[in-house]
This record gives sequence, structure tokens and C-alpha cells, in this order.
Amino acid sequence: MTATRATAPGAALPPATGAWREGDPPGRRRWHHREGPLPLEGGGRLPGVRLAYETWGRLAPDRSNAVLVLHALTGDSHVAGPAAPGHPTPGWWDGLVGPGRALDTDRWFVVAPNVLGGCQGSTGPAAPRPDGRRWGGAFPRLTQRDQVRAEAGLADALGIDRWALVLGGSMGGMRALEWAVSHPGRVDALLLLACPAAASADQIAWTSAQLHAIRADPHWRGGDYHDAGPGRGPHAGLGAARRIAHVTYRAAAELEARFGNRPQGGEDPRHGGRYQVESYLDHQAAKLVRRFDAASYVVLAEAMNAHDVGRGRGGVAAALRRVRARTLVAGVDSDRLFPLAQQGGLAAGIPSADDVRVIASPYGHDGFLLETEQIAALVGELLHGARVPDDRHRLLS
Repeated sequence: MTATRATAPGAALPPATGAWREGDPPGRRRWHHREGPLPLEGGGRLPGVRLAYETWGRLAPDRSNAVLVLHALTGDSHVAGPAAPGHPTPGWWDGLVGPGRALDTDRWFVVAPNVLGGCQGSTGPAAPRPDGRRWGGAFPRLTQRDQVRAEAGLADALGIDRWALVLGGSMGGMRALEWAVSHPGRVDALLLLACPAAASADQIAWTSAQLHAIRADPHWRGGDYHDAGPGRGPHAGLGAARRIAHVTYRAAAELEARFGNRPQGGEDPRHGGRYQVESYLDHQAAKLVRRFDAASYVVLAEAMNAHDVGRGRGGVAAALRRVRARTLVAGVDSDRLFPLAQQGGLAAGIPSADDVRVIASPYGHDGFLLETEQIAALVGELLHGARVPDDRHRLLS
């Protein structure tokens, strides 16, 4: 992959990392600084931990109205609001959060942290260590449990003993599940979207290919590239990883309907040009390399591979029985990365869950981000107890 395909024809070279850095506009971010090192599941302790987070609404005097929203792999704390200085993209669930929306900020206090290991203000590979050097390739491996432990510290600092609702999809759903298993007394309601109880061999395999693409980039340098000049970061590797991932995020039928085998306008694939679907993947790669960090991608992808809610708890079935929250589990009918059978296993194993809810969408795994109206109905059911009769929320028989 050439530099022009990794970015865009005529575009300025991207910085070595798309991570948020000290001195960049803070946007809506606030920061929680942990007192003392964070113990890690794999051993050792991570010093100097901080989490960037955003909030909407106001915490009630009895602190009963707090909702925790957890983002997916390349998401961040900016759940709602426009793109602005400090926030390179609009809110990724903007239609869900705000006055009069499913997470009505006139009633609910919504909290969204940037995950530990991320690159948009939280401690991760692009962040400085306590001695001022960047973590880079020395950043430790994390698990979902480490990330939830850090988020529990944020909740403590905000004075939130119990969440009225914890929700997330994909990687965010993995953390939401870990919250409910690790801290069953702190979660009243739980919404799990397009996520499994444990990573499957298929998911680990797809992620492995992405990790190899990043590490094969000559600009990877063992993860120690963050202070390199523009165009000297592992953009080609991160772009290739994004292409691989994005194919799994969308449905084959959707790609066929949108692109088929048609050439990109003005290009001839027989003479070095691209097909439309290749141009689409190039576009997705070019966007990501300007707003994300390759080493954070590695850290978070490895944490997803390590996801197993039953590890050290007597297996998945025993772990799921620990969940005390009122729970809804939902999956996307066209999701080929996290198929419905995985959500069916969650729903069957969590005592308070009923049958898995099916989100009807042509968009594959990304349906949990795009089908806002259907997600809003599920949120409303958990927060208000009113189930909306609608064929789009049919039960999986």
C-alpha cells in the first residue's frame, strides 16, 4: 500500500499518531487521575493512570440517575455532539444522547470514558509515563478487567455507587459485561449489544491479521514511533488493519449492493485502477490514520482477544450467573463478526435476560452504531419498563 493510498491523493502527510496530545484543544473532556498504580490482571502495576471522560446532564442528589456508555474499538468519549476542536469526529451515538432522546439528559447523567489504553486523552501508548517519556512499545498488555477496574475508579471519584444502566456494543459490550460480573451490586440495568461472552477463534484470527499488518510496517519500530515526523508513523499498517476490520464490520450483501465489481469512476482495475469497494476501504483507512493511534489499536485489539468472562471464575456459565442487573441482550441479524448465536448464549446464561433481541439491519456489525432508533427502544425498555411492540425487535426463536 502506498502513502497516497494510506492517506488521500494530494492530502498533507498525517502525523505519526492521531492520538490526542497535551496542548491539543481539550474539547468537552474532563480527566480523572487515579491515586496510586493500577494492579493489572496479568501481573504488575500501571502507574500514572488517568481517564478522559465526558458527561451530559446532571447527577441527581441521590446519585441514582447515572448511566455509563462504553465505546467500541476505535471510539472514544465523544458519544454526543458535533466535531469540534479536540473532537475530530461527531458523536458516535449522537442520536441517542441529549434532551428528549432515549438517554434524556434532562433526566439522566450520562458518563462516557475513553477506555484505558485508548488514544483520546486516557493513558495509553501515546501518553507520557510518569518520567515524561512516552509509553510506546513498553505499554503493558491489558484485559477488559483492567479497563473496568480503571472505570470503577472513575465512578468512585464521581461518587457513583450504582449505575442505573451500563451499555455498550462490540468492545464496549465486553466491558459492560465485565462491569456486571465484576461489580454485580453496582449495575441496576445492562444492555449488551453485538458482543460475546468470550472471543472466538474466528474473531481472534481476524484480529491477528490486523495486528500482523501493523507490526509489519517498517515505521512501527516496536511501537516507539510517536515522536517521529509527519508521514513517519505506521500509517500503512494501521490502514491495512482498518481495511481488514471494516470488511468484517459490514455485511457481504450490503457491499455487493453498494459496489458490486464496478470500477471506481475514472479508474480501470486492468491498468492499476481500483474497484469501488477498494476506494471505499481506502477512504475508511485514510480517516482512521488521522484520528487514531496504531499502538492503541494493538493494545485494545489484544484486550479484545483476551476477553473471556469465565476466566478464573469457573467458566462462562458460572460467570454469567453472577449478573444481577436487569439485562437485555441484542445482536444484529447481518453481523458476521459477532454472530447472533453468541448473543443467544449470553441471553441464555444471564438469569435476568430473556431471549436475545434482534436488530434488523443490512449494515452488519456496524448496525449497533447505525440503527439508533432500534437501540433507543431497547434503552427505553430498560430505563422505563415499556416494551415497544415492533417487528424490528422480534425475539430470536
